[in-house]
Amino acid sequence: MLHSAIRSFARDFHRDENGVMSIISVFAVLVLVMILGMVMNVGRQADGKIRMQNAADAAVYSGGVVMARGLNTLAFTNHLLCDVFATTAYLREARDRNAESYVPSILAAWEREAPIFSGSGFEKFENLGPAIRQKVPLEQELVRSYSDWVHAVSESVLPIMEAILAEELIPQYQRAVAEATPDIAQAAAMQVAVLSGQPDYGRGKMLGSLWRGSGVLVGGDNELADPSLPVVDPQLGTLPNQSEYVSIARRQRVSLAHHYLNDWNNQTMAFFDSHGKMSQFSALWRSFTCGYLRQLLDEEYPNTNLPFVIRVEAGDLPTADARNRHLDQYFTFVGVVYWKKVPEFSPVVFENPIDGHATAFAQARVMIPRARLVWAYHGGGGGSSSINIGGVPTDLQNISSGAGQPGQASGAGYWEVARQHVPAGWNLLNQRWSCQLVPATSSSLAAILQTVPPLPEFAEESVVLPSLGDVSSEEIGRINTH
Repeated sequence: MLHSAIRSFARDFHRDENGVMSIISVFAVLVLVMILGMVMNVGRQADGKIRMQNAADAAVYSGGVVMARGLNTLAFTNHLLCDVFATTAYLREARDRNAESYVPSILAAWEREAPIFSGSGFEKFENLGPAIRQKVPLEQELVRSYSDWVHAVSESVLPIMEAILAEELIPQYQRAVAEATPDIAQAAAMQVAVLSGQPDYGRGKMLGSLWRGSGVLVGGDNELADPSLPVVDPQLGTLPNQSEYVSIARRQRVSLAHHYLNDWNNQTMAFFDSHGKMSQFSALWRSFTCGYLRQLLDEEYPNTNLPFVIRVEAGDLPTADARNRHLDQYFTFVGVVYWKKVPEFSPVVFENPIDGHATAFAQARVMIPRARLVWAYHGGGGGSSSINIGGVPTDLQNISSGAGQPGQASGAGYWEVARQHVPAGWNLLNQRWSCQLVPATSSSLAAILQTVPPLPEFAEESVVLPSLGDVSSEEIGRINTH
């Protein structure tokens, strides 16, 4: 009986299919859960990678824009400094009225010559005599009125100009800009990273840092000895070739100050050039103002109130490799963002073996952008100055209103695609400094990625960086082609 019962149970158990689907369902659900976990982990990793890369791009670009604006600020204040020199020279002549003192004798000489013209026997010269006698008092009154007006202006404005130069207010401001700009750029990179890490999904605060292409952190106490802005203070700098920068600063100051003085004189003396030629007041005024400017530049402030200058211009370096190294060292910046690892879904099954924070990096460069292509019309008048003294974007060439549509011939002129007439000099007279993202190819990249920035935020978050071993910057570039 027992044997028969066992055989019957075995036969029934083999044929019984009740509960089979439950077992299959358990395995199917388990596989689906594992696939779902894998998909979620991959998705979160991809999302985190994209967010971190976007944050790195934004951080380094924001920091680079701050640095470019710092350069533009220094360029603007260089122009301002030279304009103050020109204005001071102009107002000193207004105060002393040297040119006016020579006018009476010149006009008196014309009055003495008037009878000679009247009695010359030539009709044209005879008419010139009365005209001279009529014109002399008018020109004398014109000179006196202008001298009185500009003298009154000098009494209120000249002391301010003199104080600006005597106290070196503009160079002091420039030094403050050069010192503060890197710290502002570092703060901008950090703030962009923090905002990019929200919401954090349990990963904590995303941090960011800005580095120079040479591998030195931007900002901090090192700025006084080795500034992050690629500029040189010709007065307080301590570079081995400091004398060369002093010479460059003096040449630029002389050229730009005379340019601004000529602008002042050409605008204010225009009426004398056309309607007051007998008195020679405009020529005398220009001579005395130039003399005052030379006195200011060569005698009173030969070694102070010098404009900041850019570090060696790339075009002055002998080879392409030297220029590239120069650009990488002084004009290139690397931004790095740091974030805790993505929390794993089902960490028992899926585990990230890499220790430390995740990182992403990007690179930017401050530069003078190439002039844009525009339609230019040749013929029909117009034109623009070719003096390269600095400027701002959107300076367009003058185009005649009757020139027709771009690309269509009109009269004797013609349209042509040309570059905007904007300054292209790689110096601190140019106010067109900008920032551009570039491929991350810095030779210091490996060292940067393995160095925890000495900033307070990183100490608070206890940032731990993954070890890259002996991986070089070139190998990182091949792995990550960003």
